[in-house]
Amino acid sequence: MNLYQDIHTAQVQGKSLLAILIDPDKFVTEYAFAKAYLEKIPSQATHFLVGGSSNASQHIEAVVHILKELSTLPVMLFPGDYTQITPEADGILFLSLLSGRNPEYLIGQQVKGASSIQKSNLEVIPTGYILIDGGKKTAVQRVSNTAPMPQNDIPAIVSTALAGQYLGKKCIYLEAGSGAQKPVSLAIIKAVREAITIPLLVGGGIRSEQVMQDVYDAGATMVVIGTAFEEDTWNAL
Repeated sequence: MNLYQDIHTAQVQGKSLLAILIDPDKFVTEYAFAKAYLEKIPSQATHFLVGGSSNASQHIEAVVHILKELSTLPVMLFPGDYTQITPEADGILFLSLLSGRNPEYLIGQQVKGASSIQKSNLEVIPTGYILIDGGKKTAVQRVSNTAPMPQNDIPAIVSTALAGQYLGKKCIYLEAGSGAQKPVSLAIIKAVREAITIPLLVGGGIRSEQVMQDVYDAGATMVVIGTAFEEDTWNAL
């Protein structure tokens, strides 16, 4: 399995990837519940992301285990904290919060997690994480003590994404935050897509197939959806 190669190939070929984000603190690992949850996600789902903004990590390994038992989709870690790392997963988005200036989330957490990642077989995908204002205060803001970038400051967002690429990130992730009132604007997605050459991931506030398709059309290689399935608010066509 080569997770990054698959994502990069999808970008080059214009294919659309869909990752289901699972917050381990909200996911019941009892078999029947997990099976029922997986049955309601779209058939076009290609990946699972597992992680949350809290530092409670006791459920991470159990969630990854049940996902791999019930599904053949690859499971990637999306850690909000260095303790949210388990070798049970297939890979990890090694996130650096580029939109903030808190050194703990630019490099501090990464240093703390590096040793455990080295001892695992996780495929590491360095990812520049950019938090965009989605209309409500998010857990990422509270935990990282950083502010999101305003949606109307497209030049700064584009420059941040470019800086991430020049720093060697393999993906850029534009995030409006869990349960965002509004997703990342299509104008932002288009502008970033035109500026960078690496895969673009977009999440937060995407609650319908129409919005998801619009995000793909604007240039996202992978769309990430979580809250809409947690709260059963997903609007299919």
